[in-house]
Amino acid sequence: MTHPVVVAARGWIGTPYLHQASMRGAGCDCLGLLRGVWRDVYGREPEPVPAYTQDWSEPQGAEVLLGAARRHLREKLLSDAVAGDVILFRMRGGMVAKHLGIVAGVGPTATFIHSYSGHGVVESALTTAWHRRIAACFAFIEGA
Repeated sequence: MTHPVVVAARGWIGTPYLHQASMRGAGCDCLGLLRGVWRDVYGREPEPVPAYTQDWSEPQGAEVLLGAARRHLREKLLSDAVAGDVILFRMRGGMVAKHLGIVAGVGPTATFIHSYSGHGVVESALTTAWHRRIAACFAFIEGA
């Protein structure tokens, strides 16, 4: 049986990329995808999201996305990741985590669902290039 978070995330595939948006079919960024899936599966979002820039606090070095994930999700070892978990990425070494996706499949053909500029919401292979950028892994808290 497919995890409800994965089912919900796959329902967003094809949504165009739109910075700060979170509307299935109309537009979303990676955080907007997570917010929409949260609403689809768990209901009301846990906190209002302030406006944010595409650099995600890089100049200040503030781990804004990672901090929010730690407030609302349960951090876990990447080696224990299962479908439906959330993975955060550092797009360059030493920089803040500023991209995220939802694990859709694990094992040798691991995939994740994410939204990024120029592509919108897609399911991508969790290749070595993506894997080496993973900063953290989180599970949704049951009853969120």
